[in-house]
Order: sequence, then structure tokens, then C-alpha cells
Amino acid sequence: MLKLAVRALQLFGKDEMKYVISWFERPQGSPIEYENAQKRILEVFGQWKAPGNFKIDFFVIRVGEWGGHMLMECDDLVTIHKFCSMLPAFVFEVHPVITVEQAVRGELEVIAWRDGLKQK
Repeated sequence: MLKLAVRALQLFGKDEMKYVISWFERPQGSPIEYENAQKRILEVFGQWKAPGNFKIDFFVIRVGEWGGHMLMECDDLVTIHKFCSMLPAFVFEVHPVITVEQAVRGELEVIAWRDGLKQK
């Protein structure tokens, strides 16, 4: 886990906005419907081409299940929405993320501001 966190930090530019997209299997019907959904996902995703503004930094699948995580950069939320709408067999979650360094810097700034407030 620590290696993954270090790698994520290396992937971030100083002020770039990134997102983690996670997807989870949407419950299917019968085993045949499940197999057909899996075939369709592979067919659709196999023909998808990432737009120029959709940069994938890492893309992993959770072992033993239909789902995974992607760290990516994109400047257009509609492009991200289109990606998530492409595969209706999954439930997607999209979270904006920043590096630990960026978070700590922001927290220190707000702590300093808060400490400077007049006491009542």
C-alpha cells in the first residue's frame, strides 16, 4: 500500500487536478446474462480510445472481482461522465484527489489563518 501511495505522489504534477475513478459490478441476472454482460464489456472497452484530454496514470483491477481503480487526469467533467456512461454494467465513483503534500500545505495555511482569528 505504501508503494502505491509513493507511486501516486510521483505521478502528480505540482498543481495538476487528478481523479480516482473506481468501478464496481452492478448485480446481473442469470449466469448467462452475466456472461453476456462480461463479453459486451470487453467488446465495448476493447474499441474505446481515450480522448486526448483523458490521461490515465494507472489502471488496476481488483483481483477476483469485476472492478478496479484508475488514477487519471482530465480537464473536462463531461469526458469523465461519458467514460462512466460507456459501461452500464458497472457503478462508477469519481473522486477528485490531491497529493498528501498539497493537502498538508493547505491544512497548514488554514490552521495559520484560524489561529490568527480574534478570540471572542
